[in-house]
Amino acid sequence: MAFYNIMKEKQKMIELFDTTLRDGTQGESVNLSVDDKLRIAVKLDEFGINIIEGGWPGSNPRDQEFFIRSRELNLQQAQICAFGSTARWPDKIKSDANLNALLQAETPVVTLFGKTWQLHSENGLGLKEDENAELIEQSVAFLVKEGKRVIFDAEHFFDGYKKSPSFAIKMLTAAQKGGADTLVLCDTNGGSLPEFIGQATKDIVRRFDRKIGIHAHNDSGLAVANTLMAVAAGVYHVQGTINGVGERCGNANLGTIIPNLVLKMDQKTMQPVQLERLTPLVHFVYELMNLHPNDQASYVGKSAFAHKGGIHVSAVMKDSRMYEHIDPKKVGNHQRVLVSDLSGKSNIRFKANELNVALNGDKDLTKDLVSHIKSLEHEGYQFEGAEASFELMLRERNGTFKPYFDVVDSRVNVNYDKSGHNRADAMLKVIVDDEIEHTAADGVGPVDALNNALKKALVRFYPELKEVKLTDYKVRVLNEQDGTSARVRVLIESSDGKTSWSTVGVSANIIEASWQALSDSLNYKLAKTREREKTVLKRKDTKYAKPQ
Repeated sequence: MAFYNIMKEKQKMIELFDTTLRDGTQGESVNLSVDDKLRIAVKLDEFGINIIEGGWPGSNPRDQEFFIRSRELNLQQAQICAFGSTARWPDKIKSDANLNALLQAETPVVTLFGKTWQLHSENGLGLKEDENAELIEQSVAFLVKEGKRVIFDAEHFFDGYKKSPSFAIKMLTAAQKGGADTLVLCDTNGGSLPEFIGQATKDIVRRFDRKIGIHAHNDSGLAVANTLMAVAAGVYHVQGTINGVGERCGNANLGTIIPNLVLKMDQKTMQPVQLERLTPLVHFVYELMNLHPNDQASYVGKSAFAHKGGIHVSAVMKDSRMYEHIDPKKVGNHQRVLVSDLSGKSNIRFKANELNVALNGDKDLTKDLVSHIKSLEHEGYQFEGAEASFELMLRERNGTFKPYFDVVDSRVNVNYDKSGHNRADAMLKVIVDDEIEHTAADGVGPVDALNNALKKALVRFYPELKEVKLTDYKVRVLNEQDGTSARVRVLIESSDGKTSWSTVGVSANIIEASWQALSDSLNYKLAKTREREKTVLKRKDTKYAKPQ
């Protein structure tokens, strides 16, 4: 009983186990190089993850290389863990290739999974109950004898427990006898409900004097809920992946679980997590996986603290707690206010302040802006994803901006040849400060040609435009029922290598819509450059300005 109490004391801190580099890579469209995996491991360590499961040694050359190179990582507190299965036959433990590959990985921690559902044991492995228990106990004992901390993943535990509690418990007992340090209850098929997870977990926590863990999958959309329910039932070892990536519908999402544990359940983690790094960590992993971030992700999504309705924005400006369950800064996120046809005057004032555009308390101007935005959005404009166009509109209507150039004539031609290749060329007549510039350029398509010609015409006047590159181009048909006469919305993202911005154009003519967005993009760059230059000059003119 004394040992049981000691174990309970140790379990008061949540141990965070990340399997992004192993279970996460089994997700569709997820592919990580060894360098990617090493970079993610470093970030997980910095964030405060305790155990990083790196892969299955012996299953592929990539994981083998990872374990070799991971020994060179200067991790501050996290331990690298290797993953594998029990031996195939009870009488061939010492010669089992999988178990020996786990030893060769030279990790201090090993995750070993074994069958705890009678269906898998009998139909999958062809083993009787006692044979499966012996296989688990001896496999665990083999690794423990070699000095490894063994975490036993009870595969399909909840399905097995539901069918035959005695069988599932007997397999956990075998792992405990073998010396497993932690017994992890796995909802491998992701089909269990929170209430059942809670009840079954309470029973196991009561029965065993080992650290109990949870590993949930998201096939029923309940992986996070099931994990939190297991913690409430006494679990102190939590497994999951960043962003919930994983096979089928994915694993339990640590990006959601961790802030809930810390901020909502007041749980302490073995290593204090750097919660303010959570949003950057999530986006870092998305970037390396070449996946688009989930804007609606709780806590860390772009839309998690975004407000669109005018009434909501008005309330948030008075006290953000009215429509935000936490301070977004706690998880490294930030508050956003969207501008759309649902906007009210509060949205406009908030965005103007955020963009440093002075409205000077002009109520008529604010009212006019609200009306103008609603009219434009009715035509098909969308400013939620085109804040640069919105800022130019604000500045133009308050008198602090006018376009830096004007195009008085333009022609775009597209030529096709028999091989199926096509080229486009654009000819422009541009006016800058009463000076006319004629130019022409070609491109792979009409928009590319137009962009090249416009920049070519303007760089003589504005050399900084050489830095601007088109990084994304999206077209959406707005009223499809009108067929070829339908209006289109073009969203363009541009970058100068330091910052990015988005602009919008709408027209029944895709070239015209693209032109509007391109024009806004270059005007925005010029406006921002002039704004920075004025700031520098102002600092230089100030008596007590810092040296530049």
